[in-house]
Amino acid sequence: MKNQRRNFIFNAGIATASLFLSKKLNKKRGFQYFHKSKGPIFLSTWDHGIEANKEALKTIDSGGSGLDAVEQGVRIIESDPENTSVGLGGMPDSTGKIALDACIMSSDGSCGAVCMLENIEHPISVARKVMEDTPHVLLAAEGAYDFAISKGFKKKNLNTSNSKKSYREWKKESKYKPIINVENHDTIGMLGMDDNGNIFGSCTTSGLAFKRRGRIGDSPIIGAGLFIDNEVGGAVATGLGESIIKIAGSAIIVELMRHGYSPIDACKEAVLRISKNEDIENIQVAFIALNKSGEYGAYSVHPGFNYALTENRKTSLIDSDHLRK
Repeated sequence: MKNQRRNFIFNAGIATASLFLSKKLNKKRGFQYFHKSKGPIFLSTWDHGIEANKEALKTIDSGGSGLDAVEQGVRIIESDPENTSVGLGGMPDSTGKIALDACIMSSDGSCGAVCMLENIEHPISVARKVMEDTPHVLLAAEGAYDFAISKGFKKKNLNTSNSKKSYREWKKESKYKPIINVENHDTIGMLGMDDNGNIFGSCTTSGLAFKRRGRIGDSPIIGAGLFIDNEVGGAVATGLGESIIKIAGSAIIVELMRHGYSPIDACKEAVLRISKNEDIENIQVAFIALNKSGEYGAYSVHPGFNYALTENRKTSLIDSDHLRK
C-alpha cells in the first residue's frame, strides 16, 4: 500500500514537472494557452486582401458564418478584372487559356478543391460545392467544369483585353518567371476566426503566369496551400507552388503550432526548410498563420510580401518579415 502511494506521488510529481516544462517551453516560443483575442479576425495574402477582408467582415456582420466569410471575401477578388492573379482576367497559361485553382476548408475539417478549372468565374464557390455536395475533396479540369455547370454556375470567358495583351507580350520570348513578388504574384489566401474562435480558410488563384499547360501548384492542395485544424489554428501559402508542395507547407506550420511554435516562428521554420533544399535566389514563398489564441504571423523568403489584417474591426496592411535581407 505504501509503495502504491509512493508511486502515485512520484508519478504525479513527474507529470506536474513535465507540464511545467512544457508550458515554459511553449511560453518561450510565444504560444498562449488562452484566447488572447476573440474574432472576428481575418488575414489575407497581398494588398488585395484589404478589400477581401472588408467583404469577409461585412459577411459576418450580415449574419453569415465564418465559412461564408472566407468564401465571399475572396470572391470579390475573383471578380475583379483588374486583378491579374485570381479569377476573371487572371494570367493565362502557356496556351493562352486561364485555368483556375482553389480550395476551402471548414473548422470541422471538411474541405473541397478544384484545379485547372476553365470558364468559371468563382472556383472558390465550386470548391465549396465539392466539399458540401460530394464525397470527394478535389475535382479537376473537365470534371470540375461539368460539376460546376451541374450546380448552376455559368460559363464565362475569363480572358480580358489585359490578359490577352499580357499573353501576346509573353509569347515574344516565352520565358518562365518563377520569381513572385509584390509586382508579380499569384493567389489570395484567407484565414478567418469567427466570434466563437472557430477557424476557416480559403485559397484561390490563376496560378503561375504562363505556366505549362496542366501544371498545378499548391493552391488547391489541402495541406500545401491551405490547412486548418480547429484545435490549433490555420495556415495558408503563396508563392512558387512546387516549393510549398515539397514540404506540405501549411500542414507543417499547423503542426509546429500544435507543438508550441508561435505563428511567425512556425512560418519561419517552413521557409527555412525550403531554403535548406532549394536555390531560393529567384523564388518567392510566403506563409501566413493564425492560432486559436488569436495570434497571427507571416514570413517570406524575400522582401516584398505583405498581408492584410482585420482585427478589432480595423484593417491594415502589414509587411512580412523575411529570410533574405
